[in-house]
Amino acid sequence: MATSPGIFLFQSCRDFNNIIFTGSITTDCMATGKIYLIPVTLGGQNFQDVIPRGVLSITRSLRLFAVEDIRSARRYLRLIDKDFPIDGSEFLELSEHTKEADIVNYLEPVINGRDMGLMSEAGLPGIADPGALLVSAAHRKGIRVVPMAGPSSILMALISSGLNGQRFTFHGYLPVKPAERAAALRDLERRSAEGYAQVFIETPYRNQKMLDSILSVCSRDTLLCIASDITLPSESIQTKTVSEWKKDIPSINNKPAVFIIQ
Repeated sequence: MATSPGIFLFQSCRDFNNIIFTGSITTDCMATGKIYLIPVTLGGQNFQDVIPRGVLSITRSLRLFAVEDIRSARRYLRLIDKDFPIDGSEFLELSEHTKEADIVNYLEPVINGRDMGLMSEAGLPGIADPGALLVSAAHRKGIRVVPMAGPSSILMALISSGLNGQRFTFHGYLPVKPAERAAALRDLERRSAEGYAQVFIETPYRNQKMLDSILSVCSRDTLLCIASDITLPSESIQTKTVSEWKKDIPSINNKPAVFIIQ
């Protein structure tokens, strides 16, 4: 870094900001890093088919990551680059249980000029994902957030469903307890009668129970889209009435899936 007479070098921007000075300064310490929202495959090994080349290039250049699961993040980075320097990179675990104070601390390296990648376990971060907490904190700190193009199972299911892509609501995860789940489904069905597609998801190992609940609770003429294994060779996206689904119930347990009713 080039300097002029009378210029001091500081180890961090915090040191820099605590100094009262006169004269010329360098601008290196004034640059805040960015947070890149890194897309991850929805499964499978053919990452070149779903992740743009420019996104891969940026991802490979980063050495600081906030991730939902450290092991899956490392596996993905080694998938896209077998020589990725895992040991030379820093991984900050981010879950729904991460304290707000810790999230703010995660941003310190970015404030001091380092770029960070935010990664979910699959798809895009920030939707039904704890990454939204970090993004919200970044905006409060004036940090630039850069969305990257990649697969989103939620949007890909919706655009492939034939249901209302202009008026829709995403609900994330519905209640797990059977009675509460049934009540939630009845409420969504009432809302769908107003013309809004109702989009929701479930943890893969509970998908079959979710489907059983939908078929037992919803009216026979309600349209249901089941989109499973999106972008994988086993991908299935079909929209039928509830009565039609009852005649041929698919096996979707342990398959990532998105449900849409209208």
